[in-house]
Amino acid sequence: MPTKQTSTRNRDPQLLERLGALHVAVISDCLDKIGLRDQVMAQRIRALTPESRVAGYAATVHLVTVDSPPDDPKDAYRGEIEALEGLAPGDVMVVSTCPGSYWGELLATASRHLGAVGVVADAYTRDTATLVEMGFSTFIAGISPLDSLGRTDVDAYDVPIECGGVSVNPGDLVLGDRDGVVVVPRDRAEEVIGGAETKVDAEREMREDLRRGRPMSEAFATYGIL
Repeated sequence: MPTKQTSTRNRDPQLLERLGALHVAVISDCLDKIGLRDQVMAQRIRALTPESRVAGYAATVHLVTVDSPPDDPKDAYRGEIEALEGLAPGDVMVVSTCPGSYWGELLATASRHLGAVGVVADAYTRDTATLVEMGFSTFIAGISPLDSLGRTDVDAYDVPIECGGVSVNPGDLVLGDRDGVVVVPRDRAEEVIGGAETKVDAEREMREDLRRGRPMSEAFATYGIL
């Protein structure tokens, strides 16, 4: 039976809306500025389609590899189902590093009904044509037609995990776009998002100066960003 940590996640819809208006690169820059330099996931975790975006609270899932299906057929997919049914509006399912299959169309359909906004998995997905048709935001390490049953299993959820080389806690904020995926620790979210909003405003002004022909050296001296 998979283990579950008692959830203390508090969801702030306004904070999530602000995060969703930003992009991964500027969030990464602001995390760097406060000394959090290991918050961007490995390059292997990419959007299923270039236009995919996701912003939400991490609902974490820990995967393990297995050699065979459970002895009792009633236990098939038990961990996957329990983890999925714990999702809430605004959640992004974040799945730990595991060299196997996990995600697919039916999980995405059920997740969307519960209000989840996407998945980030350091594992494989299938049913990609349907996922693209659904427009369900899917960030994954690879694609495989293999079923998860008898190959991977969920042994815990709503617990700290590692995904794409980044430590992720339940309730951290996750942002994904065509540049990749970044994780913002929940207790630094207001600081990072506020800093990113300020940087975006400065970038906008600097961009206009550059379009008018101002030398880069002068613009950088004024704005201090690049």
